[in-house]
Amino acid sequence: MKIKDKIVLITGANRGIGQALVEEALKRGAKKIYAGTRVALNHQDERVVPLNLDVTDNMQIREAAAGIDRLDVLINNAGVALYDDLSDSSILEKHLAVNLYGPQNVTNAFLPVLKDSEGAIVNILSILALAPFPMIASYSISKAAAFSMTQSLRAFLKGQGVSVHAVLVGPVDTDMNRGLDIPKAPPAYAAQNIFDGIENKQEDIFPDPMSAEMEQSWNDSGAKAMERQNAMAVQV
Repeated sequence: MKIKDKIVLITGANRGIGQALVEEALKRGAKKIYAGTRVALNHQDERVVPLNLDVTDNMQIREAAAGIDRLDVLINNAGVALYDDLSDSSILEKHLAVNLYGPQNVTNAFLPVLKDSEGAIVNILSILALAPFPMIASYSISKAAAFSMTQSLRAFLKGQGVSVHAVLVGPVDTDMNRGLDIPKAPPAYAAQNIFDGIENKQEDIFPDPMSAEMEQSWNDSGAKAMERQNAMAVQV
C-alpha cells in the first residue's frame, strides 16, 4: 500500500491530526483526498474534496458513501475527548457515539468500495485503549472499545484483501491535548509516522515518541499473541 495515486478519505479533517493527515497525503502524491468535516472547509489544493460528514449522522454517512465509487484508504480520525469521572452516563454515551459507533458506521458504509480496491482501514485510537487515564475515563473506555472493534474487524477482513490498522496515539499537540502540561509531538510528525505504518503494513502503529516506547512490549505481549490466536477462529 503506497499512498501515491490513491484515493483517501479522512474524517475530522479540519484540525489537529486530521488536518496533518490531509497535508501528508498530499505530500505523498495522493490522487484525491475526501476531507470529512462537520464544518465548511476550503483548501487550495484541488485534490482535496470537502465532504460534509458528521460521523454521528447516519444519513450523512449514507449520502457520503453513495457519492464515492472508489476509495483506497479510509482513515477514521474524528473523535471527542472530555474530562469526566463516570458520574454522568450521558458523557460516556457521547464518547461512544463519536469514538466507537462513528468509525464502525463509516467503515460499514464504505466497506464495499474498500473491498473492490483491496484497500485499508485506519482507526485513529489512543494508548489509553491499553491503559486508561481516569481523568478522561469515558474517552479511555471508548478508545478501548474501538480498539477491540478494530482487532475484530481485522480478523473478519483478513481473507478479503482489506488491511486494518490501529493507530495508538500518545500525546500530540492538538486542541484536544492543549491543556496538558506534558511533552507533545507535532501533528505533522504523527501524520508522517501513521502513513509510514500504513505503507509498511503495520497492524498496530505507534506514531509518536511516548507511544513508540510501548510498541515492542505490545508486539511481544501475551495480549497480542491472544489476538492472533483468536483471529484464527474466523479466518477462512
